[in-house]
Amino acid sequence: MCLVIRLSKVVQVFSLTLQCDSKLTVVLCTAAERNVLIVYAHQSNGSFNAAARDAAMEVLQSQGCRVTVSDLYAMGFRACATADDIIGELKNPDNFHYGEETVQAWKEGRLTDDIKAEHQKVREAQLIIFQFPMYWFSVPAILKGWIDRVLTQGFAFSLQNMYSNGNFKDKKVILSFTTGSTEGMFLPDGVHGDINVVLWPLQSGTLYFCGFQVLPPQIFWAPGHSPPETQKAMLVAWRKRLATLWEETPLSFTPTNLFDMSFSGGFRLLPQVKEQRQEEPYGLSTGHHLGKPIPPNNQTKASPPHD
Repeated sequence: MCLVIRLSKVVQVFSLTLQCDSKLTVVLCTAAERNVLIVYAHQSNGSFNAAARDAAMEVLQSQGCRVTVSDLYAMGFRACATADDIIGELKNPDNFHYGEETVQAWKEGRLTDDIKAEHQKVREAQLIIFQFPMYWFSVPAILKGWIDRVLTQGFAFSLQNMYSNGNFKDKKVILSFTTGSTEGMFLPDGVHGDINVVLWPLQSGTLYFCGFQVLPPQIFWAPGHSPPETQKAMLVAWRKRLATLWEETPLSFTPTNLFDMSFSGGFRLLPQVKEQRQEEPYGLSTGHHLGKPIPPNNQTKASPPHD
């Protein structure tokens, strides 16, 4: 008789056979149940972004992860959030409100199939990687459309479930993107200004708002203006990071328990929190700076969480 016992969530796969009256085979399975979604937004499979996507796929698959790619341009993903996203009659066709209509449609299963398909990918994923070139200090329009249409109210957030209480607090996410400018141009004294300020709306206002554990971004500085050996070194560094990505500490954001989360309190920082921060040299975050200097690298490097 052979008895097979499966144990999951360990690092290696091996079998152990014990010789007794019967054979006992213990099979320890890898992190194959870890699902990764790569949301890829570039028009060319010959691009550096494609090479970064492929590197992520290769490394993560070698770890036993199941990797799914949403190639938005290849899919012809529709960027515009309109009434076409809703199947059936609108609740208020004379004064269409996208958020109100889609949250109701989500509850009733009346969103279009392309949105439902992306919802399922997000549900299954423990990690989401957004791979894209930075356009105008933000994401390409097709990726912004994915955010607008897929991170549907109700599915991704609600007034009760946002920020540190967000729906996706058990999921990790990372921005992996290329720039057209050098790192020096995005320093606090650079011509473009502090990259931490640039990243705040997307990382805090979108991803952390939905509860995600936001890992420090992977920024590929100006690969289009870099020699081949530099591009190769960037990809080597990305592969090395991917090897231990699951163990990384997320970025630190101001938790909701430091706010009066009520309409009467204005959703503002508690007075005692402001008082406690009086003598601190920095504000709480890039956004909650309290008129003080922004904490260094607040949106690019992990730091100890707030008390």
